[in-house]
Amino acid sequence: MSTLLIRNAKLVNEGEQYFADVWIKNGIIEKIDRNGIAMQADETIDASGLYLLPGAIDDQVHFREPGLTHKGELYTEAKAAVAGGITSYMEMPNTVPSATTVPLLEQKYERAAVCSLANYSFYMGTTNQNIDELLKVDERKVCGVKIFMGSSTGDMLVDDPQALERIFSEVKTLIATHCEDDPMIKQRNAAIRAEFGDDIDASYHAIIRNDEACYKSSAFAIGLAEKYKTRLHILHISTAKELSLFRNDIPLSKKHITAEACIHHLWFSDEDYQTKGNFIKWNPSVKTAADRDAVFKAVIDGRIDVIATDHAPHTFDEKSKRYIDAPSGGPLVQHALNAMLTFYQQGKISLEMVVQKMCHNVAEMFEIDRRGFIREGYYADLVLVDLNSSYQVTKDSLLYKCKWSPFEGTTFNNTVTHTIINGNIVYHNGKFNESNFGMRLAFNR
Repeated sequence: MSTLLIRNAKLVNEGEQYFADVWIKNGIIEKIDRNGIAMQADETIDASGLYLLPGAIDDQVHFREPGLTHKGELYTEAKAAVAGGITSYMEMPNTVPSATTVPLLEQKYERAAVCSLANYSFYMGTTNQNIDELLKVDERKVCGVKIFMGSSTGDMLVDDPQALERIFSEVKTLIATHCEDDPMIKQRNAAIRAEFGDDIDASYHAIIRNDEACYKSSAFAIGLAEKYKTRLHILHISTAKELSLFRNDIPLSKKHITAEACIHHLWFSDEDYQTKGNFIKWNPSVKTAADRDAVFKAVIDGRIDVIATDHAPHTFDEKSKRYIDAPSGGPLVQHALNAMLTFYQQGKISLEMVVQKMCHNVAEMFEIDRRGFIREGYYADLVLVDLNSSYQVTKDSLLYKCKWSPFEGTTFNNTVTHTIINGNIVYHNGKFNESNFGMRLAFNR
């Protein structure tokens, strides 16, 4: 048996802030007591002055293994996530080879079991032809099925109407979609390059991948989900126009269509292309300040249900190419929680809502077994943060394999001091304990 006691913490959990001690045994939260706990433990953390949050759960990352490990690896990117207070992640299938069969998907789980410091799950990928494989997925062991309804990194675009009809009508687990209308994007790209040539800058990304392309694809996906009552989750909403598609008049537990916002769409706008260039080139694109602010408002009012990263590293050299050759995506897991805590410090969002959108709602939406909350009987996935400590993001501080960040040079006035996963202190003030790896997430479906 191993025990851990956290004393004098200020918990932020289920809409409340309160002081309590937390007793953990064999990876499980055994007792939460607002009056203090007198028992002795194998290890004790005095959390005076710190806030205790549930570990963040990131429902959309690209860690690049297998096949693209010059960009990132499960080990390096999970380690960065842990340093950023993310205790569990759900990773996308557009690796090499793509995870579009059950055996290929299981190979990723086998690899994570021996190298990932954080807990993990992996999406099953879709193609125009693999419906039979999708139907073999055990929804209790896999977070969901991913459809690229807009082309991005890799070659996994699903654009056959008959294939989409079958997927939405026959797949019973959660379907997560990347929604951009590919024909519209190709048409705009051709028109822009015909007018201005190939030497265009990154600011054209928001023009080529505009709000119309996002809206058309999201509306199409929602139409299919409404038709078949499919459990649909639309990823990385980036436009004000799309927000009319989502509801906030019913509780999350009643929704069968949900939405996600990502850190970069909440932090950056098209004005930042002038200084960041390709280093904020994502699909969907970073758009106007008005879009950014509308998406943030939708996070607050409940039309958008969760906050994630879409962490998608590429090498510095790849991102330094001219705009038309540079890939889309960037690394974010190490500073996502810092960014959201900064929004709290700026008065834009409450701490309780940060926890709701990064922890509680993700666990509820995906029906994750005993995670996402600070509750007795739940796994001890916890994060301690100091809201009175500052640090500047430098290249030397980055844990990503790609060794760059769009936040480089940013000073955050908050820090993650401890990350606890399954009751183990995996990270403490810049140092890691790598004696235990994370667990495969299970789902109560």
